[in-house]
Amino acid sequence: MSASAETTPSKPSGQKNCFHKKSFFHNKGTYFAALGTAAIIGFGVASLEHQLSASTSPLALESAVPVAGFADMVEKVAPAVVSVTVTGRASPVSARPQLPDNHPLAPFFRGRPGMPGQGESQGRGQALPAPRSQGSGFVISSDGYIVTNHHVVENGVDVMVSLTDGRELKAEIVGTDEKTDLALLKVESGESLPYVAFEEKDDLRVGDWVVAVGNPFGLGGTVTSGIVSARGRDIGAGPYDDFIQIDASINSGNSGGPTFDLAGNVVGVNTAIFSPSGGNVGIGFAIPASVASKIVADLKDKGRVERGWLGVAIQPVGPDMAESLGLENEDGALIAEVMEGSPAMIAGLKRGDVIRSIDGHAMDAPKDVSKTVAGFVAGQSVDFEIWRDGEAEPVRVEIGAYPEEQVAAHTNPAMSASQAVTSLGVTVEEADGGVVIRAVDPASDAALKGLRPGDVILEAGGQKVEHVADLIADIGAASEAHRKSLLLLVRSAQGQRFVAVKLQAT
Repeated sequence: MSASAETTPSKPSGQKNCFHKKSFFHNKGTYFAALGTAAIIGFGVASLEHQLSASTSPLALESAVPVAGFADMVEKVAPAVVSVTVTGRASPVSARPQLPDNHPLAPFFRGRPGMPGQGESQGRGQALPAPRSQGSGFVISSDGYIVTNHHVVENGVDVMVSLTDGRELKAEIVGTDEKTDLALLKVESGESLPYVAFEEKDDLRVGDWVVAVGNPFGLGGTVTSGIVSARGRDIGAGPYDDFIQIDASINSGNSGGPTFDLAGNVVGVNTAIFSPSGGNVGIGFAIPASVASKIVADLKDKGRVERGWLGVAIQPVGPDMAESLGLENEDGALIAEVMEGSPAMIAGLKRGDVIRSIDGHAMDAPKDVSKTVAGFVAGQSVDFEIWRDGEAEPVRVEIGAYPEEQVAAHTNPAMSASQAVTSLGVTVEEADGGVVIRAVDPASDAALKGLRPGDVILEAGGQKVEHVADLIADIGAASEAHRKSLLLLVRSAQGQRFVAVKLQAT
């Protein structure tokens, strides 16, 4: 099929829709491998149409569902899937990143230009060839707009797109969004290109078939299939995590490629894999079409993404925190820090407040707050419900525009004499601006909650802590109120957070 044959979204008729996504990072000893130098793709096959019985009989379909092939759909949409090759700046050998031999991603990079490898000269002053990386993408308009991942084109100097008909076109980076790992490219071909469309409905279900198409390991036009394994995955990649988990085989080079439903609509953008070893183990992640389509529209119109901004650091409300705050459940997001001059500070939000709802919608977790606030326009006034001092309070906030940079400053407090606080399982010293932890009982709840020597206790039970005596008094007040735990505001090298520590008998 020639690249000029299609001027409307490429998709077959009469088949069902689905979603997908993908990304990369390290968390708790497991690697989420970004397929940056390669593209990730989705799944495909027939969907289940029969309804489950609502009777008392065992849950099962009335009859087996025949599995159809993907060939017709793939033949239709494949011409819109492209390979993306990115060339960076040349650098001296001495500046090369060094991956240890036992690093999970080392096999992907060993022997590739611009990456460390066995047997390579490490002499200083030698110029390396410009590093090259590969990924995937897909055309979303006949005039040449192409979607891929941010990490595929990040720091790239020259971006080339290879079409299925063999043509190579130079691409312009229209805009990127690091927070969602999306990028929009533009090519000029002189003719209409075949393209695909995002699925508008967000009705993808766990168990739906999906198909991924991409460029794993430089093998362009590779098709894999699988099912949706889960929705709404938070893999710690960013504040807006909402990934689709799929089991279609995706590898390095699939990044930025599409995941299709059986109707040929794009339901996800492949971004990452869960991998203890760096290779595919059947757990991939894609950015949902409902998220990607909005980000891409902003990039096309403005070259960047405009988000609403509140200006707070938030964290989950655990069971101990809920008890210490007098909450019946763990829903909401606890404000750990309010930034100076932020919309939150102007509106009167305070450290220790719990955000329970925004614009009438319940906030179950911190990611709900991040996504909801980001969706508002700067200058928009929004009603918040917060939990403060044991009761719910309404607060009206004028949303701000997300600043380009955030700067956090920390001080190194001066230390004084140590004192054991056995009810918390810590030894502390007075410090400049708080009380610093010098030792933690490894058998204590404080150790279990992640408190470490060097952490500074700023507040206890909602009261400012400047001296050890303040901390002791706050422990006594919590005991008199029959609290089982004490809510601490702690500053560490990673920033400020609240920690609810169970009180030990003394």
